[in-house]
Amino acid sequence: MIVIEPNGVGPGLEIGFVSVAGRRAVNEDYAGIALGEAAGAATRGVVAALADGMGGSAAGAVAAEVTVRSFLEGYYQLPETLGPERAAARALDAANAWVHAQGRSDPRLTAMAATFAALILRGRQAYFLRAGDIRLYRLREGRLRRIGADHYEPAVIGGVVLRAVGLERAIAADWDVLGLAEGDRYLLCSDGLHRALSDARLAPLLAEADAQTAAQRLIEAAVAFGRDNASAVVLDVMALPVLDLHYLERVIGPLPIGDPPRIGDTVDGYLLGSVLYSGHYSRLFVARSPDQPQGDPVIVKFPLPRAEHDENIRRSFLRETWISGRVKSQYLIDYLPPEPGRQTRLYAVSPYYDGETLETRLQRSPVGLREGIDIAGRLAKAIDTLNRREIFHRDIKPENVMLLRDGGLRLLDLGFSAMPGVLDPAPAEVPGTPAYMAPELFAGGSGDARSDVFAFGVTLYRMFSGGKSPYGLRQFIPLHRHRPDLPAYLSRVLEKGMARDPDERYQDVLELLYELEYAGRRGAPAGVARRRSLYERNPLLFWQVTAWTAIAVAFGLLVALAKPWT
Repeated sequence: MIVIEPNGVGPGLEIGFVSVAGRRAVNEDYAGIALGEAAGAATRGVVAALADGMGGSAAGAVAAEVTVRSFLEGYYQLPETLGPERAAARALDAANAWVHAQGRSDPRLTAMAATFAALILRGRQAYFLRAGDIRLYRLREGRLRRIGADHYEPAVIGGVVLRAVGLERAIAADWDVLGLAEGDRYLLCSDGLHRALSDARLAPLLAEADAQTAAQRLIEAAVAFGRDNASAVVLDVMALPVLDLHYLERVIGPLPIGDPPRIGDTVDGYLLGSVLYSGHYSRLFVARSPDQPQGDPVIVKFPLPRAEHDENIRRSFLRETWISGRVKSQYLIDYLPPEPGRQTRLYAVSPYYDGETLETRLQRSPVGLREGIDIAGRLAKAIDTLNRREIFHRDIKPENVMLLRDGGLRLLDLGFSAMPGVLDPAPAEVPGTPAYMAPELFAGGSGDARSDVFAFGVTLYRMFSGGKSPYGLRQFIPLHRHRPDLPAYLSRVLEKGMARDPDERYQDVLELLYELEYAGRRGAPAGVARRRSLYERNPLLFWQVTAWTAIAVAFGLLVALAKPWT
């Protein structure tokens, strides 16, 4: 078995392969696995190629071996500026020209040809090139899917191969481009295997053990039930590289935004059910995946067309997908990578999270102290996971906090996040929701951990107060006015978290969380908060009173000085 460790640009793979003559005297199948040079891993990837010879034992075996060897050699030698599809097409054209010419000039190789297929795994994508009846199967989460159709016409006895290397002067091959997922298992196999084993018999054998053992068991079954040469290459995707910005821009960048879909529509195989959320910029549907129509639902998020904001909407989808691919946490939303070849418009797909938003929760009964601090703890860990990587959310609010029925929490909507130097927003973009935005964001600041502290504070205030705003016309409204049953220190902690000057706030969310969790243990009294000074409660009134007092004192002195001496 071949083991390929993930290297930051290519997937981690385990590959097993077996090829046997079966009940025939000569094996006319030929398989090759090429890893390429380390420097070219990002542009060329790993290739598994398989050919099945035609035209008699000697000619067929030569055609299969020459096709695979020349294809692999040509593919890796072409300029890296060519994408995998163009490079593979050129390499296959060259192999076809040589096999076709030799089959018509060498009497020993008369009419030689070979069916052919290659699977290229590069980055987070798979490219499947085929001409003939070699098949590719994908096993994902227990579901077997055949990729593409055979170039083969069945007949009463046997059948006719419609396309093959060397069959014609020019070759017409077909392409499929697939998105990879961790846990995928691919099977590249010759007709000696797939004609001997039905899908129902093939699937459980493919699901067994490691890649090499699965390949061996498939071949043993093919030999038992068939009479032809049989070959199997099994590839397991063990790990994926992080999402690359260039990849996302290439896959997502050209996609149209499109008109808003409706309940009951089918988009790229996703059947859209109920609307989970509809806002100013996006609409979220509960949907069924085309890969798992009977499985768990997914969430599909569509942008709503706003001509003046289209570029920012596109950037927000790029940011959200990129962050999800790089930062994994039980407290953050997880997006499924876009699958090239399927996606025809801009949207993002995430798992379905069973629960409700914090905004929905606070509309019911008041949130108690213990429940609220538990929620604050999980939310703080979500925000800190981003902040430690220099990613600042900038749109923290109860609507973007999903409380799961199993007690978990997910922070949603990463599209407004700031990543200094990475996917910077367009100048006209105003980040976040005004009621939760720190003052420095209104002044044009890009945001940092302290602006997330401010939004965190507003969110917690609204959670504990039952949805009330922390600000009146001119000043902070103490929490005890809405919730006199809560400890006094809560109001003081939240007020500091929402200080107008970033330097006067807690410097990160964990510092604020620490105060919430431990202030009560240090003896902070429960009940009504201390009465604050007039200066703290209303600075303007304080200075007005001070000024009038000073005027009154000065006037009194003048009156006293004006009296005659006696």
